[in-house]
Amino acid sequence: MKHTNSDCTMVEEKLADLLLDPHAVPAGVQEHVAKCGNCRSELSQLQATMQLLDAWKAPEPSPYFMTRLNARMREERAAAPTGWLAARIERLRATIAYGPGLHVRPLAAMALTAVLLVGGGAYLGITDWTQPAQSSPQAAVVHDLQTLDSNAQVLDQMESLSSSSTGD
Repeated sequence: MKHTNSDCTMVEEKLADLLLDPHAVPAGVQEHVAKCGNCRSELSQLQATMQLLDAWKAPEPSPYFMTRLNARMREERAAAPTGWLAARIERLRATIAYGPGLHVRPLAAMALTAVLLVGGGAYLGITDWTQPAQSSPQAAVVHDLQTLDSNAQVLDQMESLSSSSTGD
């Protein structure tokens, strides 16, 4: 029986599962590996890789690693930003955050509050949440009758419709 490339491609996806838990892999995959030399060699290469990884010991880090890392992090934080634009932005940020005698954070909070209040008021003004007073149903009927009386053309059209429906 000849194996196609699609069979090998499907089996290659299952080779790691076959290596880790052979009982969980379908029997068709195991049969294909037993018959196909390419898949069998791929499985043996995976086994060799896993054996090398099992034998490998991770090196111990230097006892001064964390100390040097923390020192390097402090140096990077303290380093001046490069470029004139970055330096100006950093000075502006420092001035705003740690300005001399000027407490900007409370002022910024008050300004944000004022903007939110004005924006919320404008939103309420635009959406007009106030509901108009509901008129009584009788007033609507009276208004409709008054509109019909004042519009003779509509009355003529209604009469012509009624006479055509009864005349047919």
